[in-house]
Amino acid sequence: MVTQLNTWWYFFRISIEERLVYRGDFALGTLMRFLPMITQIFLWYAIFESIKASGNEANIAGYGYHDMVAYYLLVMISRAFSSMPGLTGGIARQIKDGEIKKFLIQPVDMLGCLLAQRIAHKLVYYLIAIVPFSIVFFLCRGFFDSGWPNAEILAAYILSLIMGFGLGFFIEACIGLVGFWWLEVTSITFVYMLLNFFLSGHMFPLDLLPAEPIDWKALIQFSPLKYLAYFPAAVFLGKIPQEQLWEEILIEFAWLTAFIILARILWNRGVQRYSGFGG
Repeated sequence: MVTQLNTWWYFFRISIEERLVYRGDFALGTLMRFLPMITQIFLWYAIFESIKASGNEANIAGYGYHDMVAYYLLVMISRAFSSMPGLTGGIARQIKDGEIKKFLIQPVDMLGCLLAQRIAHKLVYYLIAIVPFSIVFFLCRGFFDSGWPNAEILAAYILSLIMGFGLGFFIEACIGLVGFWWLEVTSITFVYMLLNFFLSGHMFPLDLLPAEPIDWKALIQFSPLKYLAYFPAAVFLGKIPQEQLWEEILIEFAWLTAFIILARILWNRGVQRYSGFGG
């Protein structure tokens, strides 16, 4: 166990060092990611103004104009934690090209190694991107009408972000490990990204989903995807009822545990059927 932890620490430390060297573009890249928010702000301003002009209350599924903009800002943070660019394709490519054999002939756990690298990636990202994040949220502070949440809500929010990171990692790792059976997982990845875009709350708050003729919100109530973007933002904004908050946290933890176990099963079964040739 100690040897395994030392190995993971080594990969983590090396990953931190190399990312600090060549990822100085994080700050500029992060700032550019917020530019589409300008479009969102104008779009939702026009929508809520048209609602007020018609004499109705400017409220959509419990979201006012400021709530909606704040939601999209918070989703940017959620997605920064849960998104794992290149993970699925990287695992599948290593299986297809035979690079996976290095994890079979050396005392190195592939999933642990990749997890350490992703943690290092996220830490360096936020270390460098904290400045543009701070600038954007300072300029948009007026959209957060209720201010900072209380200590309990803030703790649940941070916990949901951390578990969202783990959930995003192990979901995509599981898809990549399917490469032991299907050498090409591009189609599966495309379907997953499409569902993720809509059902994670990245595109819009899941509260806006219609209840008729199909109650879509009820259908995705226990979906793991909602914890990747929607749930942390909803927790921060107080959209999750107090009596349901920790129940939802437990459900997210259950999904995380399930995908960790599934990833291990896929790895063990995949290694048993894997064949590598050549030097």
